[in-house]
Amino acid sequence: MHTRIQAAFQQLEATHSIRILYACEAGSRAWGFPSPDSDYDVRFLYAHPASWYLTLDNGPDTLTFPVDDELDLAGWELRKALKLLRGSNAALFEWLQSPVVYAEAPGLRAGLAPLLPPCWNPRAGLHHYLGQLRRGVEEDMVGEPQVRLKRLFYALRSALAARWIRQRPAQVPPMELQELRALLPGPFDGVVNELLVRKATADEKTTVPHPAALVEFLREEYEAGQLARNTLPLTPQPNPTPALEALFRGWL
Repeated sequence: MHTRIQAAFQQLEATHSIRILYACEAGSRAWGFPSPDSDYDVRFLYAHPASWYLTLDNGPDTLTFPVDDELDLAGWELRKALKLLRGSNAALFEWLQSPVVYAEAPGLRAGLAPLLPPCWNPRAGLHHYLGQLRRGVEEDMVGEPQVRLKRLFYALRSALAARWIRQRPAQVPPMELQELRALLPGPFDGVVNELLVRKATADEKTTVPHPAALVEFLREEYEAGQLARNTLPLTPQPNPTPALEALFRGWL
């Protein structure tokens, strides 16, 4: 798959006249709970030649492709990505800390690192993770004796990320479940360990008996996040735009 991914990058660069600046794993393989048949969720940032930006009208700023059983590939143009970073896009904060990096222009993450704190908005981050958790508590885990193991872990990671933001609003939540588990109440460690062992050998459609206590914890976290949504402190930060623009021009 790594060979296929690198070949896809080469084809993209040749076909679209772009340069891929960064590419990483952004799904369960990066979150720390893949199944044997998990696909590869590859996300990338790319730039056009400088002349592409010197036009009266903006061009398309996203590349997406049909998803198959193995590869889910999508990318954002550089200017779009930096605007989203300035707006505290939680997905982009995750990509930039992914443990699986497929490509990186020298110095890209190092150059962005000092700009992440002034771009971070805990209210926007909490809104993102509560949106992900909502499906779990309002749809996936309601009224059925079995729950899809994949959806359970999606909800758990989102709940812990939301809890992280409530308790440590100045800190960007980590991407990986293992780090987020620092905030998981001790009584749930055993059941989560058992579910992780099951997930490592299960397919994407595997279901497990409804873990009532864990699901109740997820519901409580969702409600607590809802209450905290508009009360999180917002510490004034320096305007990151000039530094982001300087990086933008440098990478072009």
